[in-house]
Amino acid sequence: MQVTGADCVILSCPPADADPLNTAHDNALVRVYTDEGITGIGEVECNPWVVKALVEASGYHHADRSLAELLIGQNPAHPQAIWDRLYQQSILTARRGAGIGAIGAIDMALWDIYGKASSKPIWQLLGGAVHKTVVPYASLLPYGQTLANYRDNLIEKAKWACQAGFRAIKVEILIRGPHAQPGLNETDDAIVGLVAECRSAIGPATDLLLDVGYCWSDWKHALSVIRRIERYQPYFIETPLPPDDLKGYSRLCAAADVPIAAGELLTTRFEFEQWLEHDAVDIVQPDIGRVGGITEAMRVAQLARDRGKPVIPHCWKSAIGIAATVHVAVASPGCPMIEFLPAPVSNSVLRQCLVENELEPVNGIIELPTHPGLGVTLNHEAVRKYTVSQSPSLSYA
Repeated sequence: MQVTGADCVILSCPPADADPLNTAHDNALVRVYTDEGITGIGEVECNPWVVKALVEASGYHHADRSLAELLIGQNPAHPQAIWDRLYQQSILTARRGAGIGAIGAIDMALWDIYGKASSKPIWQLLGGAVHKTVVPYASLLPYGQTLANYRDNLIEKAKWACQAGFRAIKVEILIRGPHAQPGLNETDDAIVGLVAECRSAIGPATDLLLDVGYCWSDWKHALSVIRRIERYQPYFIETPLPPDDLKGYSRLCAAADVPIAAGELLTTRFEFEQWLEHDAVDIVQPDIGRVGGITEAMRVAQLARDRGKPVIPHCWKSAIGIAATVHVAVASPGCPMIEFLPAPVSNSVLRQCLVENELEPVNGIIELPTHPGLGVTLNHEAVRKYTVSQSPSLSYA
């Protein structure tokens, strides 16, 4: 079996009301084709137009070929070898950042093909299951143009997640700093207050995870607020500092009693190795697409295991990425749970309908996938309906 080509379809379905922080409204759907008629699918949370260019746009010399060209003729039953080839041969454009994300989406599709051709779910090809089930935490991103609206939407979603049977809930408290909900620039007191209200809403038995979206610029400032939050028993606090502040994260991890989680923006095992060597993270959060796909996520999981760090993968897009994340989690010993964007509260049509048979939690757990490959099937009508061929107009709104 050989790869005959690859492409990237751009999907978009923004909601009628503004929802500027939710990246699930568009998608870069990567498809890899073979001479045996088996097609694999993958995705990555990144600007889809950039991913499409990296997959499809060729240059004029040996080191500037498209990722699709580099795939042609390769055997998809050897995804790790193909990953290394893509990484080495695309050195001018894909050594880090979006280039690794494009490789990640391709790698996801290659594992999908490998599983389909072998009539096995991917976790079996990764060495077998070390967990019988996967625990998904409900990842809740509220929307509100005022703090009161934001708070009400967050509490409503948290209560819904408890009623839906989730055993752990992550609340996105993005109300301060450079990545806050547009129009909001709230105080530390407001952050602490929201944490208190969320804990009250979900009760003591449900794990409470917090994402503050890189809101503090100094580790000592972050520590002072985290110590005020400790009484509400957060499972972890995600991305409290800017993503390049390696020293700050290292000092914060050493000083804080609450575990610090990070890694959603890191690409390749090489970046994660730097963080692990500096003890700059307590809980490792590779995003399966952005880190470089299933191949590289498994390498990161091994690095984390060797250093005694748990892995809780980041995941925010569609049921395709969720499926890939489940397979990695099943095969990774140090993975207690995964991020899960619940479709009913996602406000994203693509999250709700892109596949026909997504892996869904029942009573707070996801069972081992049994279908070959990723185990999900594209909804081709949704792909047709939401495919776009032109990038949005430049806007400064």
